[in-house]
Amino acid sequence: MTLLLILLVGGVIGWLASIVMRTDAQQGVFLNVVVGVVGALIAGLLITPLIGGAPITSGAFDIMSLFASFLGAIVLLAIVNLFRRGSIR
Repeated sequence: MTLLLILLVGGVIGWLASIVMRTDAQQGVFLNVVVGVVGALIAGLLITPLIGGAPITSGAFDIMSLFASFLGAIVLLAIVNLFRRGSIR
């Protein structure tokens, strides 16, 4: 059940991050889920130790965890844009 919640929340977080980074037209549902889950992993490694809380991949679904995962997804899309286009956008 937790895996299903991680995929669902990861998809929503990836979709919101793709809207913020203006890559929504290039991504489908599957890529939004991947961006959200990988962004949550990045948040668990980099962002969560700085701001506190736990990543959603550990099963924590509070506001701080969702915000950290959202920031991780934005960082992931910024890195992808940097390599793909040469600018963060």
